[in-house]
Amino acid sequence: MSNLTKLEFAALDITGKNYLSWVLDAEIHLDAKDLGDTIKAGNKATSQNKAKAMIFLRHHLHEGLKIEYLTVKDPQVLWSNLKERYDHQKTVILPKARYDWLHLRLQDFKSVSEYNSAMFRITSQLKLCGEKITDAEMLEKTYTTFHANNVVLQTQYREKEFKKYSELISCLLVAEQNNELLMKNHESRPTGSAPFPEANATSHNGKEKYHANNSGRGRGRGRGHGRGRGRGRGRGYGYGRGRGRGRGGYFQNSYSHQKGDNKDDNKQEKR
Repeated sequence: MSNLTKLEFAALDITGKNYLSWVLDAEIHLDAKDLGDTIKAGNKATSQNKAKAMIFLRHHLHEGLKIEYLTVKDPQVLWSNLKERYDHQKTVILPKARYDWLHLRLQDFKSVSEYNSAMFRITSQLKLCGEKITDAEMLEKTYTTFHANNVVLQTQYREKEFKKYSELISCLLVAEQNNELLMKNHESRPTGSAPFPEANATSHNGKEKYHANNSGRGRGRGRGHGRGRGRGRGRGYGYGRGRGRGRGGYFQNSYSHQKGDNKDDNKQEKR
């Protein structure tokens, strides 16, 4: 039962607004089912194939259209009747498609993807109405509608002598993506700003040194790494909780150790 209600493409609306795309979908699916001849004038299709085609076409009609053409049993007759009724859609769609093509400009879109989508939508409508748009026309449309500030860029792309519109769009999409990455990098670190200091770095005599405190000295008030799994009195960022209230943290400055050692040596000399 689920197969009976499932549509392979959108049903023909009673207003006929989707007639051109419906005709294309219907022809493709009928050919795939080996029923393409059933809608051609003077065909010699078997009655069984005509019945299959009729079931398929009616299944993809608006409920109102099914009632209006209830008595039609030949798919070729139904096809002709629908064409006479809705083929005028070309005269409605074509002027709008021509207008959109005339005013299509790359500079009016926020992204290359949006422009590319509009390009294919307009050219598809023109092709459905019988007007063919070539790659050369699509390339020229794109070149001539670059923003005025990108005249040099337009010239550079022209010099590449693309033969296909898809090749130009691919380059534009890559350039747009690279530009977005550059802008993100600039926002994270504007020109002239100093780099972020490296984590856990300490300075001694103008040099950065990293010292891992493996012995546990100076890490907390007595219990940094010494007992258990590092659970001391403070709460920090390292192992467990033994770092928050220590004197040195996870990395310590060696200068403090050197200073302490020097004090011990001086005491021994005085003695």
